[in-house]
Amino acid sequence: MADTILVVEDEPAIRELIAFACESSGFEVLRAGCVHEALEMLDTHRVSLILLDWMLPDLSGLQWLEQLKRNERWSALPVIMLTARTTESDKVAGLDAGADDYVVKPFSPRELMARVRAVLRRGAAEDEKTVRCGPLTMNLARFSARVDGNEIKLGVLEFRMLWVLASSPGRVYSRSQLLTRVWDDAVGFDERTVDVHILRLRKQLSGTAAQDLVQTVRGVGYKVVEPMHRGQ
Repeated sequence: MADTILVVEDEPAIRELIAFACESSGFEVLRAGCVHEALEMLDTHRVSLILLDWMLPDLSGLQWLEQLKRNERWSALPVIMLTARTTESDKVAGLDAGADDYVVKPFSPRELMARVRAVLRRGAAEDEKTVRCGPLTMNLARFSARVDGNEIKLGVLEFRMLWVLASSPGRVYSRSQLLTRVWDDAVGFDERTVDVHILRLRKQLSGTAAQDLVQTVRGVGYKVVEPMHRGQ
């Protein structure tokens, strides 16, 4: 089954050029001229990747990208920014907001398709990236966390924090280390922010077999201790 690409571009001629390039490469294509239309497409279709213009009539592509990455449902969906903005600061802003790639207009359709395939290959590899720690199983690309097979609802930051800790059982992370690994931009946050989200994470794990996984190392930070295999 072909991957579906959502093209979000308000200029009809450019939108159709991109759509034609995608369809010629074997992809299914959905078209949207604004964020409102794009949201309707996401609600009704399974999308593999978004090609997102920066300048849109109802909300900038950058602002919408930031919203997508904060939404648990869409946070793992790959996005390539398409824009005429060429400065280094613009590119950094796009990548910091969560873009998987950044393509400057005018662009070659062949180059764009090569970048699309590269991002999709990377996403497919991440689909297999799973962490297991005692009763906990996490999948990064699917943004899923399960305890003994049961789905656990985690906030984005709590998920990222647990992913970091569970990826290295026994390793102690200081609060400052967690800040830099979990927050895309830790500027303006202090170490107390980590404590707040650890508290939220523990509440979300409360009542499950993973409720005691996250442990405090007094005066240092936090760690995850993988329990002994049950039954041994």
